[in-house]
Amino acid sequence: MSETKIKICGLSRIQDIEYVNESLPDFIGFVFAKSRRQVEPEAAEKLKAALDRGIKAVGVFVNEDTALIQGLCKGGIIDYIQLHGDEDNEYIAKLKTQLEKAGCSKPIIKAVRVKDTETLNTAGQFDTDFLLLDTFAGKEYGGTGKTFDWKLANSISRPFFLAGGLQYDNVLEAVKTARPFCVDISSGVETNGFKDGVKIKEIVKLIRSVK
Repeated sequence: MSETKIKICGLSRIQDIEYVNESLPDFIGFVFAKSRRQVEPEAAEKLKAALDRGIKAVGVFVNEDTALIQGLCKGGIIDYIQLHGDEDNEYIAKLKTQLEKAGCSKPIIKAVRVKDTETLNTAGQFDTDFLLLDTFAGKEYGGTGKTFDWKLANSISRPFFLAGGLQYDNVLEAVKTARPFCVDISSGVETNGFKDGVKIKEIVKLIRSVK
């Protein structure tokens, strides 16, 4: 369990960057989709410039125009691409081709909103480097702070990120049950809707302390 990677998602302020630079998770997330955590490309560029070089930045998108994603990759603002909407393999293939032609290919993560085992059976069809398992919540695309049955993740054979309601009190159980490549935490390290440096430090320390 000690090898589980850590992603802190939804960073939008320079304070947030300072917090993660101190705690050093493996990944952080910039949300470019409509959300209370949304950041504009110009702001993300400034935040990335201040980010510790050992931390990979993930861009989170929902049904986004591929040209915007390409621009962020080419500009070095994001290191990974997370597709959190209704993107299908046709969209993914188009995006990959554009990135290859532009010389800025990046690993792609496809989010799947888990409702039942059938959801995960269809998840295997996506031609991406990673999956991200999040909680199904009607028409919402994520960020609900709710968990799902982590045992369902045992049917996944490729590396995946685990999201959905993870926090200090349940993250070790989630790691033990689902055995993800990486845990993806957002609201679980917030206080009053903003990232909390103490919570980030505590959860990173907790996950890394497990042998």
